[in-house]
Amino acid sequence: MDPVIVVGAGPVGLTLALALARYDVPVVVLDETAEENLEERRPARTVVLRPETAALLERLGCATTEGSRWTGWRTLHRRTVTLQVPFETPGDTEEDEESGRPPGEPSPLHLPQHALLRELQAALAGADGVTIARGHRLTILTQDASGITARTRSDNSTAWRASYLVGCDGARSVVRKLTGARFPGRTAVERFAVAALRTELPWPGEAVLHRAPPRGSEVTARPLPGGVWRLDWLLPPDGGLVTPDALLAHIDDSLALWCGETPAYELLDTGVHAVHHRLARRWRSGRAFLAGDAAHLLGALGTQGLDEGLQDAGNLAWKLALAWHHGASDALLDSYQAERRAAIVARLRAADRALPSVRAGGGWRTVRRAVLPGTARTHDLLLTEGHLGRGALGALPVYARTPLTPAAPPAGAVPVGTAVGERVADVPVTDPDGAEVLLHERLGGDLLVVLVAPGTGVWERRHWLGAGLMPRLAAAVSALPMRAELLVAEGYPGAAAHTVLVVRPDGHLVAALAGVRPAELYACADAARGGAAGGAPAPEEQEEAAGGAASEAAANR
Repeated sequence: MDPVIVVGAGPVGLTLALALARYDVPVVVLDETAEENLEERRPARTVVLRPETAALLERLGCATTEGSRWTGWRTLHRRTVTLQVPFETPGDTEEDEESGRPPGEPSPLHLPQHALLRELQAALAGADGVTIARGHRLTILTQDASGITARTRSDNSTAWRASYLVGCDGARSVVRKLTGARFPGRTAVERFAVAALRTELPWPGEAVLHRAPPRGSEVTARPLPGGVWRLDWLLPPDGGLVTPDALLAHIDDSLALWCGETPAYELLDTGVHAVHHRLARRWRSGRAFLAGDAAHLLGALGTQGLDEGLQDAGNLAWKLALAWHHGASDALLDSYQAERRAAIVARLRAADRALPSVRAGGGWRTVRRAVLPGTARTHDLLLTEGHLGRGALGALPVYARTPLTPAAPPAGAVPVGTAVGERVADVPVTDPDGAEVLLHERLGGDLLVVLVAPGTGVWERRHWLGAGLMPRLAAAVSALPMRAELLVAEGYPGAAAHTVLVVRPDGHLVAALAGVRPAELYACADAARGGAAGGAPAPEEQEEAAGGAASEAAANR
């Protein structure tokens, strides 16, 4: 079968290629950038990734060693600290127990974009089945029933044949234009002056949001390794030119305010960053898909567009892998747009609702005009959530209306601490071979079936593997219509003993069932794969699979 073509060798394209390679899907990455133009070190061009997104990269073998894990976050309003958030740091668990402080939460990862690209390229260098073709600009796309043909312009015009093609080629996406997908939205929703500099600030390791300082309207300071900081100043909405002298004045004002006087600093890089909000109408056109900036642009109020693009890659990879290896229904392939586009729509709507009040009607200096008690603090909290990947502006999406759930709730469905479509909690689990890991470490592979069985941790594996519900459940899992891994957990938030969780490869909950129910378990797995490639399985096929599982279980008892 023909490979999958990924157009664009930015972070989203390389992450998707790496994820597909882990599923043994051959990939060709087409990039119009020539080899000699690859190295572009811009210290002021950085990315902030949610802990879950950073974990996705680590599971794929991308080291991300050049990033900074913050020790905390603080929000200042004028001269007052209005919010502080502690983050986990290596070795601080024992310190928290001794001091009585509440434990911190996982920290976002902050790193230069060129460092992320270098780490992804290093991970791909050790991956089988991935070809990166530089200096090829896409010009023509044609599709037929069995695949898609891409023609590129380079030294010699080349035709590439693929099973599927994904456009990860940025805001000016050629794939989006060739598929005719509209890209409406707003330009320059917010503008920022940016600087990367090496200096010492009063909060080593902490990220800071300072709203309504004595001069200016808003500035963020986020640490990077090696004593480097990225500083962002919110600019007036008039689109005026930012001169070098004006940028140096911003730096001097902020550093003097925070440190009492302007400390010595080394200026590494500067720039002006405009935030646009756009959303492609269509993310799938037959065998062609859009991801990352080719599909959406966002970034106001601290939201992170690249993080969302990497989530696109994680969502699409396992679905294309199923399609490549086993065929896929339209429901499975359409679910990518249904889930990820809905998540971005929710993010953009939240930002649109918040912008008028947070920016006081759109004015720049009018952020000072909060007159209602608590208004400023509410706005500070909202902005903090956007920067930290929480709340409506930043929390991981819940795929509640995905087509990849059973048409009707299973008769044995039970409520647990995770809603259907939400990402599962990272609890300790044991596999049938006796390996003890965290649940999220098993993501990115097969469907996961997790039995909640309190007490198994105190027994040897040879005892509980053949006792109780395990033989019946193992037989039912072996009869599922897609590959699945069986795991056992001592407990799960809100789950009673003998609850069975069905978890998608990307970590979202399909269903929670009371006990071993082979037919319902089959229906959940079939829904998670979008039904068979030729349509949903007939009820008699489900019953046959369930009956076979039950017979095997009976023979094992």
